[in-house]
This record gives sequence, C-alpha cells and structure tokens, in this order.
Amino acid sequence: MMPDNDRVQKASTGTDRLILMLSRDAKVRVRFGQIIVQAAAVGLLAAAASYLAMLHPRPDLGDVVETARVLFKFIVTVPLAVVMVGLLDRLGRPAAPLGWWPWLLGGIGAVLAAGVGAELAMSPSAEWGARLLGTNARYCLTFIPLIAIGPLVCFIAALRQGMPSRPGLAGAMAGIASGAMAAALYATHCPDDSPLFVATWYTVSTCIVAACGYVAGRRLL
Repeated sequence: MMPDNDRVQKASTGTDRLILMLSRDAKVRVRFGQIIVQAAAVGLLAAAASYLAMLHPRPDLGDVVETARVLFKFIVTVPLAVVMVGLLDRLGRPAAPLGWWPWLLGGIGAVLAAGVGAELAMSPSAEWGARLLGTNARYCLTFIPLIAIGPLVCFIAALRQGMPSRPGLAGAMAGIASGAMAAALYATHCPDDSPLFVATWYTVSTCIVAACGYVAGRRLL
C-alpha cells in the first residue's frame, strides 16, 4: 500500500496543477472578452465608414430624432447589438454559461412586439399594408447587409481566437450583432418610421446577415 505521506504529496501536486490550469483558463477568458470588445469597436467603425460611403443621414433627422417612432428604432437596434456582443463573448468560450444575456434578448423581443401592437391598435387597419411595405423596403434589404459586412468580418476573426463549441450558432449570432449595428446606422437614413416596417424589414435584413454568419461560422470557426 502507498504510504500516507506519498498520497498527500500526490494529492497536493494534483491540486496545484488544477489551480494552475484554472488560473490559465481565467486569463484566456479575460483576454477573449477584450478581443470581442475590440472587434465590436473596429466593426462599428467599419460599419460607419461603409454607411457614410453609401448613404447619408436623412435631412430632417434633427427634427424627428426625439419622436417616439424614430426613437423606437434605436431602442430596439442598439440594445440588440450590445446583447449580441455579450452573447458572443459567452459563445466563444467552451461550455461557458450564457448568463442573463438571453433574458435581455427576450426583453428586446417583447419591446419590439409591444411597439408593433401599439401601432396596430392606434392606426386604421386599412393603413397596415402601406405601413408594412413603406417606401424603402428594397433599400433596407440591400444596405443593412452591406453595412454589416465589416462588423461580421471582425466578429468572425475574433471568434477564431476563441473556442466556440457551436461554430454555426456563434457565426449566426455574430451576424445578428453585425446586422443590429448596421440597422442602427441605417435607421438615421431611413424615412420609414413605422414600428411595423422596422419589425419586418429590419428583421429580415438582419436574418440575411445571420445566415451569412452561420455559413461563415461553419466553414471558418
């Protein structure tokens, strides 16, 4: 039988190794979080550059930016981008808990649904179709994905520095984060302020970016 002193010594050695592994893992997690934040910052700059190269703010933005319908665009898109960046930080780490980020995502969905419900309740049903289609649906479907290319590239590059256990999902979440950034910028140009329009075409545009992110994640992560 092994002497008690040898057992204690081996147990102590194993514990020391475990502590060392955990400390190294903690350092990697902090570093990956910083990488995601840096990717978000660089991606936002890239998206802004693309936006300014292709579009411009609407002429009456200063007059309408404080109205409820215009603010609604940013109340949905900006928090969505922030929440998705937080989720990316979690998805890039193997077996990391998602925390309270999914709950915040559900809250954003509830706000979007409430805005659409309020508009449907306060507007005649004969106007619903016109509000849904708006005047810039085609531009929305074109420019939001184009503006989102830069952030998506940055997020995919950042995720390659991590260890996402579900690469397709991580890529799709990167697409949603990128689409939300692009949608927030595009909202300063888009004259269609209907919550019904935003919920439909901004969402479809973001889903296009998410699909691209999913493919990129499956192939590159």
